[in-house]
Amino acid sequence: MAAPGTAFTPATGRRERTGWYFYDWANSAFSTTVLTVFLGPFLTTTAEIAAGCELGADDCTGRVRPFGLTIAAGSFYPYVVSLSVFLTVFVLPIMGAVADRAPRKKPLLAGAAFLGAGATIAMVFVTGDRYLLGGLLFLIANIAFGAAIVVYNSFLPQLAGPDERDKVSSRGWALGYLGGGLLLAANLVAVMILSVDGDDQRTMDIARFCIVSAGVWWAVFTLLPLRWLREHPAADAAASARGNVLTDGFKQLGHTLRNLKAYPLTLFFLLAYLIYNDGIQTVIALAAQFGSEELDLTQSTLIVTILIVQFLAFGGALMLGAVATRIGARKTVLLSLGLWLVVIAAAYWLPAGEPLPFMLLGAGIGVVLGGSQALSRSLFSQLIPDGKEGEYYGFYEISDKGTSWLGPLLFGVIFQLTDSYRLGIISLVVFFVVGGVLLALVPLRRAITAAGNTPPRLI
Repeated sequence: MAAPGTAFTPATGRRERTGWYFYDWANSAFSTTVLTVFLGPFLTTTAEIAAGCELGADDCTGRVRPFGLTIAAGSFYPYVVSLSVFLTVFVLPIMGAVADRAPRKKPLLAGAAFLGAGATIAMVFVTGDRYLLGGLLFLIANIAFGAAIVVYNSFLPQLAGPDERDKVSSRGWALGYLGGGLLLAANLVAVMILSVDGDDQRTMDIARFCIVSAGVWWAVFTLLPLRWLREHPAADAAASARGNVLTDGFKQLGHTLRNLKAYPLTLFFLLAYLIYNDGIQTVIALAAQFGSEELDLTQSTLIVTILIVQFLAFGGALMLGAVATRIGARKTVLLSLGLWLVVIAAAYWLPAGEPLPFMLLGAGIGVVLGGSQALSRSLFSQLIPDGKEGEYYGFYEISDKGTSWLGPLLFGVIFQLTDSYRLGIISLVVFFVVGGVLLALVPLRRAITAAGNTPPRLI
């Protein structure tokens, strides 16, 4: 553990950092092509077919009955998102504890990434009314996605010192948005070339294979970080090499949970992050469903809008990273949360059937999206006690990159009660307000010192 006030210089090179960046490039295909664009409308339509609605119906109020429960077909996808995050509450902290105890992290990264990619590729079998199969595969893919990012994020404190982490984290997010955007652009070309007006079944088939392409992209590009990253085992990991890593990981997680009170300010920041980022992830996860179901926009319009978000988020992550070097990461995140409130308010008033306002809104999202997430990740890295990176990022990952819980649950319940996606989207304002207020109240410099780390020059 570095004593407060001492410098920390990680022994890493450009090649290793580039390998770390490329896992963002690899997994962003899932969060962009699958979570943000195709899966919401695809799984919703599949559920509507199971509810007895005709393919391509403009207004479906049918119900599906998974495991004896009666829910609106339009609420199925938000409920599955919430269920996946509920399950990650148990899985991700355990994964983080195991990563901290394991002498080698890369096999854990590989196992989780390839499991998630394989479940995504298996979406090729979700045809007709197989909405339950689609929901199950999504649960596996999304949980594995989060587990892999827990391991991936735990490398950050070992790759950059306190004053470099905002820059390194922002570059990873930026490259991820670029990679996700390139695959999405290729899928847009496929949609435009292969789609036939009035052939809704063909549209569903194209969407399914676009989802599969994200799994292939994720698996192939994961090979680069697995090749270029080096192992950085902590002292605990070296000691545990002689024992059972899994059982020791459970024991260590139990020890950490019992001693959380030792770092109350770290938990205060984590609470703030989980609240405001839940709102961000809900917007990302349900934007395509909102655009297709409420605004009656075509799939091509949705993809173009998400492309705008992706490529502007590439520049936005770098831009807000540069702003953070001048005013500090926390002030920059608070600024971005204020802009998110403007985005939510504008979404409520968007006119139906008009692509341009939706695209302009996407441009606003793109400017603030990458920076708010990248800087939150680097801020949290300053608050983690040495050797506990995996465990703490396990809690952090409960709400990150498409995994959110309360937001989709609130959205789904409001739609269930009102049949209004607009009321669902405006309800998300509470996450940004409450999360922003809590973030502003965290004494970050004191929290960093309390965790045994060296505060950066600006926070």
